[in-house]
Amino acid sequence: MRTAIFGAAVLAASTFASPLFAQDSAEDWLAALADAYYDYRLEQYGLTETDAGGVRQGDSLASVTPEAQRARAAQYQRFHDQLAAMDPATLSGETRTNALVLRTLLEAEIGDARFAEWEMPFDSDSNFWSYLAGRSGFSTVEDYENYIGRMRDIPRYFAEQTANARAGLERGFSVPRVTLEGRDVSIASYVVDDPEDSPFWRPFADMPRSIPEGERERLRDAARAAIGDRVTPAYAAWLAFFRDEYLPNTRTTLGASKFPDGAAYYAQEIRQYTTLDLTAEEIHAIGLAEVARITAEMEKAKQEAGYEGTLEEFIAFLRTDPQFVADTPDELMGVAAYAAKRVDDKLGEYFGFLPRYRHGLRPVDPAIAPFYTAGRGGLEYCQINTHDLPSRPVYNIPALTMHECAPGHSFQAAIALEREDAPRFRRQTYFSGFGEGWGLYVEYLGNEMGIYRTPYERFGQLSYEMWRAARLVIDTGIHHYGWTREQAVDYLSRHTALSEREVGTEIDRYISWPGQALAYKLGEMTMRRVRAKAEEALGEDFDIRKFHDVVLSLGSVPLPALEARIDAFIADGGQGLPGVSYD
Repeated sequence: MRTAIFGAAVLAASTFASPLFAQDSAEDWLAALADAYYDYRLEQYGLTETDAGGVRQGDSLASVTPEAQRARAAQYQRFHDQLAAMDPATLSGETRTNALVLRTLLEAEIGDARFAEWEMPFDSDSNFWSYLAGRSGFSTVEDYENYIGRMRDIPRYFAEQTANARAGLERGFSVPRVTLEGRDVSIASYVVDDPEDSPFWRPFADMPRSIPEGERERLRDAARAAIGDRVTPAYAAWLAFFRDEYLPNTRTTLGASKFPDGAAYYAQEIRQYTTLDLTAEEIHAIGLAEVARITAEMEKAKQEAGYEGTLEEFIAFLRTDPQFVADTPDELMGVAAYAAKRVDDKLGEYFGFLPRYRHGLRPVDPAIAPFYTAGRGGLEYCQINTHDLPSRPVYNIPALTMHECAPGHSFQAAIALEREDAPRFRRQTYFSGFGEGWGLYVEYLGNEMGIYRTPYERFGQLSYEMWRAARLVIDTGIHHYGWTREQAVDYLSRHTALSEREVGTEIDRYISWPGQALAYKLGEMTMRRVRAKAEEALGEDFDIRKFHDVVLSLGSVPLPALEARIDAFIADGGQGLPGVSYD
């Protein structure tokens, strides 16, 4: 294990005459700056780096006070100023990508601090309290002791988050009230009488036999005390604040334009999540055009299904016919598992490099499932939401599984982690435009791979694509044009086969998380466009495996870096990755 060390020597070199730097020294300087940035983040968030390139949490949680947040922003600004002094012409292609990634990360952090975004520390989709509990056992005594230390630190951490949320309320920077109704259930599930009923107890329910029994009992006793004396009271206090103070005083407006300096804030969010220089008006127009195009594709899928009614009637049929509803959560998970194995059967035809890392498949945690999105991918496992089965039609599951699992997010994260030549700071970096764009792109790729077996599953893929296209219209409609929630719900409901529950959950997500929903479709459109450019330029020399390997070998990057890499891919005749056999 390598402990994070702050790169003080690099920080001292705040200015230099970059045009005089030779390429090697400039690239070494940039690598040192990137390491200093990464070490600083590890130190600030109490993380250590493992030999495998991952990170491990320590025995405390990060400070989230305004003072700590502003100090971080000031440090990020110093890193940014140093980076800005470098002449990109002195860098090679790969190092130029590193510089762009680092600059984009720093600009996002600095931008968030400009608007004191920590004063709205959660939204209807994501929060700070649902991911602190360990979901499975740890492997060593140190892991458990660190976990207990973090539990003991929760009261301080929650108090800081409460102060931040209260400050946001005071200046009108809060989550819209309409999106928070019922969200208190995700807090209440942690307020228990018996520590062993707490979600925080899970890692202690089945501890490794490699830990001696005496140590296991000592750790369990410490965990009971930490949960009973620290964790549960902290959640109870946060629940009371949420119900009695926060929710009654949240704003009743919807759009980011109603925030203090709202237009600038929304522009910042667009840039952060898409990594593209597009205005809200431009994105809205792109969305309308995509909705029209996909509607025509849906009409074709309806005809293939032999349905004689209108598209609106077909969507109503898909939402209500019991043949599309799983009887049990396990049945729904079985549909996802079978789709995942059909994908496994085809991966070698579309990818040359296959990661060693394996992910699991799990249902979404019941504590958050009622208001959670359809699924989520991750390095260790991808998740499928099994709550309210009638709202999870099985014809959507193949596309969802491809997006979240393989070759979507979990597959993508494993490749990024296994890039041995990748700079440390890029191994787990995530840009929504690239990451979510890839997820939506592979849903489309399922057509080529033969994953969708029926017109209904094909329609499910189109409905999911329409869902992301409609986001371009809805997100900008809410946050730029002043749409009501009813307008947004009606638009998404009319254009997709999503269930009423999913429509409501998604609209609340867009209202409370400005800009993030734009990343999917704009990223996917970029990926399909650069692929088409490469296919046209390379002709018979184009190999889909090499193209996909080159894309994923980038890790996660701003979309302009993807475009530059595919231009280089075209220029070198469509070469794949060194050391990968494409025979």
